[in-house]
Amino acid sequence: MQYKAEMFEWTGPAKEEQTLSGSGAAGYWKDVRQRLRGNKVVTSCLVILLLLVAGAIFVPLFSRYSISDQDLSSTNLGWMTGGHLFGTDKLGRDLFVRVWYGTRISLIIAFSAVLIDLVVGMVYGGIAGYFGGKTDEIMMRVLEVVVAIPYMIIVILLMIVLKPGVTTIILAYGAIGWTGMARLVRGQMMQLKEKEYVLASRLLGAGSWRIIFRGLIPNSLGVIIVNLTLTIPSAIFTEAFLSYIGLGVQIPLASLGTLASEGITSFQTYPGLLIIPAVFLCVTMLTFNLLGDTLRDVIDPKSKE
Repeated sequence: MQYKAEMFEWTGPAKEEQTLSGSGAAGYWKDVRQRLRGNKVVTSCLVILLLLVAGAIFVPLFSRYSISDQDLSSTNLGWMTGGHLFGTDKLGRDLFVRVWYGTRISLIIAFSAVLIDLVVGMVYGGIAGYFGGKTDEIMMRVLEVVVAIPYMIIVILLMIVLKPGVTTIILAYGAIGWTGMARLVRGQMMQLKEKEYVLASRLLGAGSWRIIFRGLIPNSLGVIIVNLTLTIPSAIFTEAFLSYIGLGVQIPLASLGTLASEGITSFQTYPGLLIIPAVFLCVTMLTFNLLGDTLRDVIDPKSKE
């Protein structure tokens, strides 16, 4: 027997009252917005991130210096010297512009890699968790094989095949980084697929893909958003580490990792060349971590217990 929507009758409050009262998912997100509205940590983190993104976009764009302009007569200048806010490096390049450009590269790599993690992880974990059985078992064995491959091996192999740079780092991180998201989404699917609204959707004739992408994943967005916020610092640090050891961003581009690598060679005589990019890196990662921890507490208050 085929079930149709017309065969069911609404009971309880009127539909209009139910909608206006903000029950269900709408009410949940309304409560989240109310808790976020007065949260000083979230507000502060969002302001800092907005300033970082704005500076990374506009400072290199409108500055009179470029990241590659060299002035050998103005090398290793200190702060606020010769029109250079952060001074210059050993080749006379403006450190203020280079730090903001490095922040831009780090953020681009982080957001791009996390976007790959989000798409691949949600689809893979959603399919495995919803269908279960043999499908889930096979997909999880494949995931375990991927996790078992060391990340650095993938990076080195890609460096051999591809040209070292931003794209290679994104591909290398995206090749393995999605596994954590897939496991998280799989767990959420296995928990939510037993809910009453999923059974009702099946009875009304909704297909599996519609249930996954229109019902289950939207109800997992809270956990997914928190995980993404906490994944971005990991991607930023990975990029900085690879660039620091010479496997990441290549000259003439600059990232926070390459700036730190250049600054370490002259740290004892010119410590600002290392301290400044290190401070930008720490502030960026700390802001995302604080934002993620706070969002986790707001979206899921039980996580505090």
